[in-house]
Amino acid sequence: MVRLKDIPALDAKHLREKECPVFDNEPFVSGPALEDRRVAIVTTAGLHRRKDKNFLLQDTGYRVIPGDIDLNDIVMTHTSVNYDRTGFQQDINVVFPLDRLRELEDEGKIGSIGKFHYSLMGAGWLPHEIKPTCHELAGLLREDNVNAVLLVPV
Repeated sequence: MVRLKDIPALDAKHLREKECPVFDNEPFVSGPALEDRRVAIVTTAGLHRRKDKNFLLQDTGYRVIPGDIDLNDIVMTHTSVNYDRTGFQQDINVVFPLDRLRELEDEGKIGSIGKFHYSLMGAGWLPHEIKPTCHELAGLLREDNVNAVLLVPV
């Protein structure tokens, strides 16, 4: 992870001045114990299967990643030039920790893993522009009985 003190001053200033949304209600809820939860990953790393459409700048769509995917079939087309891809190239679990979830499931620490996971392109749009996509993803996660989501912002 890059620290603000390690990036150019102009970029650090830009990040410090970003507006954070204020929520009218509490976005977190209680639920079953972790060992009873069905968990899925939502990442903004711009990941997808090799055969899927590449992400474009300001792309508010998403790509579906099956839970049984071979991680070697995943590519990244995140459009930000400020994003260091070294971690992804060394271990995809940095941005898509499916191996870690599989381990937790095998150890009985989580109930199960969602049938599908989702990836978005985490740059080029404003929060209100991605809101319809988020509502759609919430519905898909509900259909898969997912009751815990590991959000991996990139």
